Amino acid sequence: MLRAYQHQAAKLVEIQIIPDQPVDGLVWVDLLNPSTAEDNLVESLLGIVIPTQAEMEEIELSARLYNEDGAEFMTMTALSKLDTDDPEKTPITFIIKGQALVTVRYAEPKPFLAFLARAQKARSVVCGSGEQVFLGLLEAMIDRTADALERAGNEIDHISRDVFGKKKSSAKQLQQDLRSIIEQIGAKAELLTMVQESLVSISRLTAFHTATDAGTTKAGRDSRQLIKLVQRDAVSLGEHARTLSSKINFLLDATLGLINLEQNQIIKIFSVAAVVFLPPTLVASIYGMNFAFMPELHWYIGYPFALGLMVLSAVLPYLYFKRRGWL
Repeated sequence: MLRAYQHQAAKLVEIQIIPDQPVDGLVWVDLLNPSTAEDNLVESLLGIVIPTQAEMEEIELSARLYNEDGAEFMTMTALSKLDTDDPEKTPITFIIKGQALVTVRYAEPKPFLAFLARAQKARSVVCGSGEQVFLGLLEAMIDRTADALERAGNEIDHISRDVFGKKKSSAKQLQQDLRSIIEQIGAKAELLTMVQESLVSISRLTAFHTATDAGTTKAGRDSRQLIKLVQRDAVSLGEHARTLSSKINFLLDATLGLINLEQNQIIKIFSVAAVVFLPPTLVASIYGMNFAFMPELHWYIGYPFALGLMVLSAVLPYLYFKRRGWL
């Protein structure tokens, strides 16, 4: 899908690009899951080479940030589906040539829709050039990431209360709860890892753009100020994400510790049961031996005496363990 926009009346207006016809005042070309024909159309219009999806997914810095044919090529790792249980990473390439911006993407992050909705209202956001649209999109993604981190922080606090709260459920229910907590911790850890990766890519991208842009005009100076704000927000959010990662690792260790305690409690019960039933087994083994001369064999109370001795030999160890606090 190819969508193109011009800046008219202090807002973005969608236009139609016709092959072999020049477009004046082009500000933004958005390529979403582009076809080969759409790539060729934009390449012929702006004189650039659109990177493929495989090239966008390369992790080398030289493959993500470079200048070519008088244009800046900047690829970042963005996040989509942040409001679901299965967030995804997706590469997005920003190409700035002159006053035009080209975005190449294979997902639909909500910041793009939110920014476009605002930009199509007069004087809602600054979008007079491709660079301003680029910075507006970055700012929208930073805001979206901040919301995701805030929501993740609240959910981590809820997990913390579940881990350290008083548990009155049965052992089976407790095991199920701890298993569910570990699954939640794993999901939050994966989300925080993706958020940190995205924020690092934004910091690298803005640093590259700052080094490339001269910023001599007033608009350029304003853009540099906005870039500094984006960089500062990315750094602060990255620190917050690392703090949440440390907290989630602590909760994981605590949950595993609780599971070990539960397992030790079960092992202790079996150990005590074995010790308690060992003396009665010894008594039963003695009186089960086939000897002709056994003093208690002909007693009238021999059988109840043996049973009583078994019970007494089981009760005494139990009371001793109870007094020592081992149970």
